[in-house]
Amino acid sequence: MGHALCVCSRGTVIIDNKRYLFIQKLGEGGFSYVDLVEGLHDGHFYALKRILCHEQQDREEAQREADMHRLFHHPNILRLVAYCLRERGTKHEAWLLLPFFKRGTLWNEIERLKDKGNFLTEEKILQLLLGICRGLEAIHARGYAHRDLKPTNILLGDEGQPVLMDLGSMNQACIHVEGSRQALALQDWAAQRCTISYRAPELFSVQSHCVIDERTDVWSLGCVLYAMMFGEGPYDMVFQKGDSVALAVQNQLSIPQSPRHSSALRQLLTSMMTVDPQERPPISLLLSQLEALQPPASDQHTTQI
Repeated sequence: MGHALCVCSRGTVIIDNKRYLFIQKLGEGGFSYVDLVEGLHDGHFYALKRILCHEQQDREEAQREADMHRLFHHPNILRLVAYCLRERGTKHEAWLLLPFFKRGTLWNEIERLKDKGNFLTEEKILQLLLGICRGLEAIHARGYAHRDLKPTNILLGDEGQPVLMDLGSMNQACIHVEGSRQALALQDWAAQRCTISYRAPELFSVQSHCVIDERTDVWSLGCVLYAMMFGEGPYDMVFQKGDSVALAVQNQLSIPQSPRHSSALRQLLTSMMTVDPQERPPISLLLSQLEALQPPASDQHTTQI
């Protein structure tokens, strides 16, 4: 199967018979690293995600993440360029070759503006929200849910379009929980795979007999919208202070007043942050509401009535 570095000269690697030059490290997590590489065949930059696989289960999860990427050919979902599994001593590394986005993530953009004392405009928020919703709609239409939507998992393209990434927590959209053992297993899975300050209330304390569906993503989307409006997630400070997010999410969110935001945008946020998932709107309804809120295109003439 080959070693981690197939060609040692100048730190190049070969994936699918194409050579890529290592440029620099972009980041790292618990068991994964992301490197910036350049394709020597096309001169384009790519992000190489390397996942350390200690066990067979790790390899299966990495393969599943690659499979999730391959399900979609959508402008708002990150595409997979190539995937391979490499031996590294007694362990393995799963390599996911992905497009590189020089603008970084939505969170990078929020932070850049916040450092200057600014926030995203409502017009820009609505554009971003529309693209995120379209990506989620495509995921939900295939019978899956993202389960870990947050600003750091949304990339921004050259034109500012949002692109959903990190599909490793995706699973079936509709989960029928039948018994306390299954409920606890799902709750433990969510604790490991769904970021705490963006996690839906129903995943903190899973009931013994219930249905968990894709509207967990709608709650997370509401948290993302709040971060775009106010520069931080609604439960970021709760978590940073060491207070209980699990308790905080059981109460209806209080939304700060701001002249920057219309009542329509605030109502949209309120609907997403409904504690009872059965009362939370599906993505299809949010999309129709969002499309109605989009400003008219500059080349279209509008008539005042």
